[in-house]
Amino acid sequence: MEIKTDKEIIERILEKGVEQILPSKENFKELLESGKQIKMYQGFDPTAPTLHIGHTALLHKLEDFRKLGHKVYIVIGDFTARIGDPDKKSTRKPLTKEEVESNMKVYRAQIGKILDIDNKENPVEFRYNSEWLEKLNFADILHLTSKYTVQQLLKREMFQLRLKEDRPIYLHEFMYPVMQGYDCVMLDVDLELGGNDQLFNMLAGRYLMNVLKGKEKYVMTGKLLETQDGSKMGKTTGNMIRMDDTPEDIYGKVMAFSDDMILKGFEILTFSTMPELDEYKERLESGENPMILKKELAFMITSEITTKAEALKAQNFFESIFQNKDQETEIPENVISKKEIPLNELLVEIKFASSKAQAKRLVEQGAVKINSEKVSQYNQVLNIDNDQSLILKVGKNICKITYKS
Repeated sequence: MEIKTDKEIIERILEKGVEQILPSKENFKELLESGKQIKMYQGFDPTAPTLHIGHTALLHKLEDFRKLGHKVYIVIGDFTARIGDPDKKSTRKPLTKEEVESNMKVYRAQIGKILDIDNKENPVEFRYNSEWLEKLNFADILHLTSKYTVQQLLKREMFQLRLKEDRPIYLHEFMYPVMQGYDCVMLDVDLELGGNDQLFNMLAGRYLMNVLKGKEKYVMTGKLLETQDGSKMGKTTGNMIRMDDTPEDIYGKVMAFSDDMILKGFEILTFSTMPELDEYKERLESGENPMILKKELAFMITSEITTKAEALKAQNFFESIFQNKDQETEIPENVISKKEIPLNELLVEIKFASSKAQAKRLVEQGAVKINSEKVSQYNQVLNIDNDQSLILKVGKNICKITYKS
């Protein structure tokens, strides 16, 4: 297949949303401009029943690679998910094979929202790492682990933190970077992409590729979408925007971004070009209302994950909740400490009602709406988990309800 060397796309690949390229951005640029086909992959462990928009950051980049004619693999970690990438503070709970299979049911369709996976000229190839990891016998595993030292694996920051706090590190947790490293060996790739929180694992794969095949593998890490306090938006932190969220939730959650997240949102969550990113920056620096750009970002993201028609409905819903549309304001947020709470109790807690009796009357009068729908049961129990929030409107009062333990 002919490999294109489109300068604009190559610049976007090298600069947009990229944290670092190892061992050298300059050498990787030469490879991109050489006309040689590059084989690459990004891995997704099905540890949750949906992907989130943080996952789309590098999917946008993979689509740029695919358009140039490079070979893109998506690796679903149906085996590695059963062990789980170690966490900073504790061992992840192992998942059963059945749980993993259930979780990954929608992954292909969700990835297809961003990647043109069934393109006739250059389709994306999906692989599952159980294909090769399940076939390893104990002698194979010993052979692989003999290529690493305990000191190498202990250098991982999360292990250092656990040692410092005298928390246990289980032997099987050392196996995760070994298994991920074996993925790239089996695919014989030239490049692996992942978030910068995956750098240790990707470098472990780069090392194994060099030891077993004598081949240099490039590593590209992408910037993470972070909240204002610097925490990652994702499954672990429980503040993600899920790809199976309703269009209204997706749009509303993007609108809840702080102003300093707008430019990064355009950079890592959309197909915006480099000139367009410069234009967004100039508009903000010229004093344009950040709310206008945030609405453009919310519409763009919602359109990609759902459809333009649904994004338009979500935008109309969001605009309809403001008392004065000419005076745009952020939706105030109320954080509660209960995952399950009766509606009448919630209304009293957030001071939208002075008593449960008044809360009942407000519901009976049709004054209470949740996500634009009228509520009919005053004492219904609301379930507010880590990943979702709801918009509560009582008369002229409105707020976003979120849960935090």
